[in-house]
Amino acid sequence: MKMLVPAALAALIAGPALADEAVTLQLKWVTQAQFAGYYVAEDQGFYDEEGLDVTIKPGGPDIGPSQVLAGGGADVIIDWMPSALAAREKGLALVNIAQPFKSSGMMLTCLKETGITSPEDFKGKTLGVWFFGNEYPFLSWMGTLGIPTDGGPEGVEVLKQGFNVDPLLQKQAACISTMTYNEYWQVIDAGISPDDLVTFKYEDEGVATLEDGLYVMEDKLADPAFKEKMVKFVRASMKGWKWAEEHPDDAAMIVLDNDETGAQTEEHQKRMMAEVAKLTAGSDGALDPADYERTVKILLAGGSDPVISKEPEGAYTLEITDEALK
Repeated sequence: MKMLVPAALAALIAGPALADEAVTLQLKWVTQAQFAGYYVAEDQGFYDEEGLDVTIKPGGPDIGPSQVLAGGGADVIIDWMPSALAAREKGLALVNIAQPFKSSGMMLTCLKETGITSPEDFKGKTLGVWFFGNEYPFLSWMGTLGIPTDGGPEGVEVLKQGFNVDPLLQKQAACISTMTYNEYWQVIDAGISPDDLVTFKYEDEGVATLEDGLYVMEDKLADPAFKEKMVKFVRASMKGWKWAEEHPDDAAMIVLDNDETGAQTEEHQKRMMAEVAKLTAGSDGALDPADYERTVKILLAGGSDPVISKEPEGAYTLEITDEALK
């Protein structure tokens, strides 16, 4: 005789379903294609495949990822390595567990009418610089060039730039900080022709440092369960990034679906994704020790006031990505 078991009773007999492991990711900035790989991993089920329940928290001008991490508001954050190493030297033990971005998208964008044609021409000019940890690559570059950042005819006047391009449009600065995938295009969209601009990419100037790495607190890695959770997170996230590289327009639309502010546009996000794909290309998520050493060398060479004062120890681990790539 066949016995029918009610669904609720069957569930009790089978036992409770295993809950997905929770992971909270704090972004460095607002929802945009700069972070497409993570939104794609969520949308395409890559996190689900690893048994992860991932919450992606957008950032903003008043949100410091490292402070969020230190306060327990996230398990893992996205940050630039100069900022992370500076925080580590000050006592916040951040560790890089993965490096999805292989190349830097940072540059200075200048008005051609100012007469700037080379870095030597920066002297005596006002330059817009982002702060909140984003100033470190710039300060290291000026230190390498031997250009003071306290004004004067042989130095540069640093304008604390907001996260917009207004100082250039209003001619308050000869140059401003821009990213290849974002602010540069805001300048173009504002009506300034590329022919009227001069750009200095940090990659081309030999002062590029690593951006958009994944960081956790060092003491958390002593927990095998947390480390295994990060292995799963990195593996799924890199699947998301590779999918985004192969389907940039679709990835941009996934980002738009997750933009609760409604501030982003389809055109800008598709353009951003195309540029971001150039920066993640060639990365499997593992930090290249040579890239790390280059970043450290640049930060140590920052003139009389370097970003970091000594070679960091234990600032990254390859165990996470080694396991994720198996």
